[in-house]
This record gives sequence, C-alpha cells and structure tokens, in this order.
Amino acid sequence: MKEKKAKGICHEGSARGDMISKLPDSLISRILLYLPTKEVVRTSVLSNKWKSVWLLVPELGLDSSEFPDYNAFVSFMDRFLDFYREEKSCLDKLELRIRKDKNDQSCVTRWIDFVATHKVKRLDVEYLYVHRKCFEVMPVSLYVCETLLYLRLNRVFVGSFESVSLPRLKTMSLEKNLYANATGLESLILSCPVLEDLSIIRRLDDNVKVLRVLSQTITTLRVGFDRSGDHGFFYFNWETLALFIDAPRLKYMNFENERSPNQFIRNLGSLVKVNFVGDFMLYYNDRVAISKHQMVHRFLTGISRVRDLIISETTMELINTYLKVVEPLPQFCNLSSLEAEVRLKTVEILEILPTLLESFPNLKSIVLGLTYSMVKTKQMTVSSMPQCLLSSLEFVDIKSQCQAELVAMELAKYFAENSAILKKLVLSWKGSNSILEEDSVLRDLLALLKQPSTCQIEVCGPLKRLVSGL
Repeated sequence: MKEKKAKGICHEGSARGDMISKLPDSLISRILLYLPTKEVVRTSVLSNKWKSVWLLVPELGLDSSEFPDYNAFVSFMDRFLDFYREEKSCLDKLELRIRKDKNDQSCVTRWIDFVATHKVKRLDVEYLYVHRKCFEVMPVSLYVCETLLYLRLNRVFVGSFESVSLPRLKTMSLEKNLYANATGLESLILSCPVLEDLSIIRRLDDNVKVLRVLSQTITTLRVGFDRSGDHGFFYFNWETLALFIDAPRLKYMNFENERSPNQFIRNLGSLVKVNFVGDFMLYYNDRVAISKHQMVHRFLTGISRVRDLIISETTMELINTYLKVVEPLPQFCNLSSLEAEVRLKTVEILEILPTLLESFPNLKSIVLGLTYSMVKTKQMTVSSMPQCLLSSLEFVDIKSQCQAELVAMELAKYFAENSAILKKLVLSWKGSNSILEEDSVLRDLLALLKQPSTCQIEVCGPLKRLVSGL
C-alpha cells in the first residue's frame, strides 16, 4: 500500500514538473530568454517537444571558445541559421565572441548578411586576438538594415559602400576595426539620423588619418586609441592625425588615449561632462612651438562650456606647460565639478593652482589625486584670490599617494585658509612613514578656517582612523 502511494506521489510530481511543457511554444521561448544560450541549448535533451523549442528564442549569444573547435562552432551556427531560414523567423539579437586562427574559414560575413536582411535589432560581433589579415569584411546589407537599434563591431573590416541607411540605430560602438578610408567612416556616422551614443576606439593602422564626427543627434561620444599590445604607440607619427568634432547636442565626452595633435571642436553648447583617460594629445615641453599652444587653446575653448571635468595625469601635464607659456586658460564659466590626477614630478601644482582656479569662477567641487616624485615642498603664496574661493567652492577632496602628503597638506591649508564658503574638506594619505599625524593635521586645519565657520574637515592617514571637526 505504501509502495503504491509512493508511486502515485512520484507520478503526480512528474506531471506537475512537466506542466511547463504544456505552455505555448511562444511563451516558453520568452522564458528561455532569461537563460544563457548555453543553458538554452541544453533544454533540447529534455524531451521530443523541447528538441526544437529552444530554436524559437529570438536572441543568440555564442562564444567560439566554448565549442570543441572552430569548425564545430561554424557548423552549429550554420544549422541554427538554416532553421531560421526554413521557419522564416527573425533573430532580434545576435552576439558573437570569436577566436580564429589564420587557416580558419571565413563565415561571419555571410551570417551577418543573413541576420541583417532578416530584421535583426541588436548586433554585437567581437574577435579576440585575430590577426589583421584575418579581419572579415562586413556585408553591404549591414549598412542598410532598417531595423538595427544597436551595433557593436570589434576587429572587423568596414569596407566601401555606396549608400547607408540606418534610420533606427541609436547606439554604435566601433572598436579596433580597419576601414577602407576615412570618408566611409564619416559617411557611416552622418547617415544615422537618430544616433545618440557613439564610441570609436581606434588602431594605429586603421587607415583613418582624419576622423570626423559630425552629427546633429549624438549625446554621448567616446573616442581614442587602443594601446593594448601595441608596441609602436610611442613611436607613431601622430602629426599625421586630426580629429574634428561638430555635435551640437553632445553632453558626455570621453577621450581615451586620444593623442591626435590637430583637434577642432565646435558647437558643443550642451556639454555636461568631459573625461580624459590615459594619454591626451602629445607630450609637450618648453620648446614646443607657439602654434602648438594655440592649438591647445583652441581645444580648451571648444570644451569650455562643460559642467563636469575629469583630467588625467598627462592632460594635467599639458595644462601645466601651457600655463608657463600662454596664460590664462579660457574661462570655464559653467564648470561646477573638477577632478584631476596630478603627477608632482611633472606638474608644479603649488605654483599653478591659483592661476588654474581663476579659470573656474563658479567651481563648487574639486578632487585632486596626487602622486609623489621627489619634489621639494614649498609654501603656497597668494598674489590674487580666485573668484571661486570667495563665492562658490563648497567641497575639496585631496587624495595623496606614494608619500605626497606634505604637498597635500599645503594644498589643504590653502583651501582651508582662503575658501569663504567651504562646507567640507577631506584630506587622506597612505604613506606608512609619514611624519603627519591625524590629530595634529586636524588641529592645524581647523585653526586656519575663516571664522565663524561651519566647514567639516575629515582627515584620514595610514592608521585608517577618520577624525572630523566643525
């Protein structure tokens, strides 16, 4: 009796467990969307019904390294697309991560041609460590895909095309590709009437000497060069390159190792944030011709309406050199937040800071990251008071690394003593052999505050003990 009861419970449980199979195929395929492609394919062994249900999923993401070999990957993809062809189905999203050797067959071009002509909406193709000679050519059908919303191409060849029509494309990321010529790339950007997010990370040998980003619609732009594994980066003839940006609706702009010496930026009235990552332009010295500094002035003027500015170490070096020869900087009247990395070996921050702040009359927040390199600490002198210290600066954060705490302390004293409406000052350092002590630093800074003051000061040294005062 107990055995029969147990069998009954087991049978009932199996029936309940297979209730999902009774759902319509269309609903099951929507459920499978939430699983990785690898797990979706595994459902084909559950039963006869599930053999083909997974093929109805309108999204596919594959990594060739997860297959026994490259030929198995190609065979799987061909069979998958054959099914879609027979069923006259549409694949909304295709993501491919491909590792390919020189002797492996070319097949991605025909795959993309198929999905592009069958109304794909999101396409992401990335090659890993592929040789330049093995870059596959993107089919012409890709550039006239009227359903495409998102496009990412990594290490492919963007060839010539007579016309471009991407009426719905909003996000485009072009990374480490080769191009037939600069004109084709310019045309590709221009022919996206609703494009909002554009990213272009380049190779040194991409066949583009002059990059033109001309768009009436983009709001986010990322431009720069890939430095990974490129030993010729520092020996490249950068003087041959130029960058033109004309994008009146642009709000957010990232420069990643962007070293094109000839840069022309205009019509950026909506600019909110600019972020410099890695190297920017070229390394300058005191012997650089005045025309170079005029070029820098032109660039800084082009971004002078920005509200938030993040500056890399090399960009700060460029500004330091610029201020020695051509001063002052253009006025950044809209700038509210500034974050800068400073290498003390190459930037005389104690000398240039007052001049720098004079160009930011409405600055509210400043974050300085300092790295040490055998500089003598000197006391800051104040010849004139920057406007932002008198009327707008509310927050200062000074971060010291590699024994730069003495310079950081001088900067903290400068802000504590001269900022009229400062609300919070943060000073931190990591030097284990520092001669500074948290309590002593706090007392010194509190003594410098303008009276009466409601400024909060936070000090954090190598003991990782936070102390504050009002």
